[in-house]
Amino acid sequence: MIRTVAHVFTLVLLALACTAPVFSQPAIDRPAPAAAATCPALLNHTMPRLQDDKPQALCQYAGKVLLVVNTASYCGFTSQFEGLEALNAKYAARGLVVMGFPSNDFKQEDADAKKTADVCFNTYGVKFPMFSSVAVRGKGAHPLFLQLAQATGQSPGWNFNKYLVDRQGKVIAHFGSTTSPTSGSLTSAIEKALAGG
Repeated sequence: MIRTVAHVFTLVLLALACTAPVFSQPAIDRPAPAAAATCPALLNHTMPRLQDDKPQALCQYAGKVLLVVNTASYCGFTSQFEGLEALNAKYAARGLVVMGFPSNDFKQEDADAKKTADVCFNTYGVKFPMFSSVAVRGKGAHPLFLQLAQATGQSPGWNFNKYLVDRQGKVIAHFGSTTSPTSGSLTSAIEKALAGG
């Protein structure tokens, strides 16, 4: 009898445990992912990567200092790829990302993305992010370049224009094609942006 009562008592305890309310934090109280909240409007784009067309969210570069460059494979300034890669290598650890956007707006880019990639990666050893070819000026320009032009009052006048963007996603400077990646004016502006000034 005692054993039966103990058995029934155990069953009652188990039943109560199974029906006890489970208290959990409501979903509305959970914070949203930080990346979504901190992505500046300038970077709110997804663009295909040059080497494989894999979509890349530009928001992944939020919080970095960016040097956005429209490039071309058959231009008198194409050798600037070397200087751009040197900049990227020198300042990457401090938060700089050089971003290359091939464009045929000036009739100096190949229609074959594989040939463009070969020039960038094999000929010049580019390791910074390169994206698929886009229009960079005029009404048909990619929205990113429309935003860059609006912020600076300067659309690309030729290949290898350079736009410097601070960590908050604000466009802070424009440098024309003739400004070398190793020029003092560009490197000092990069260093100031990296320092937060």
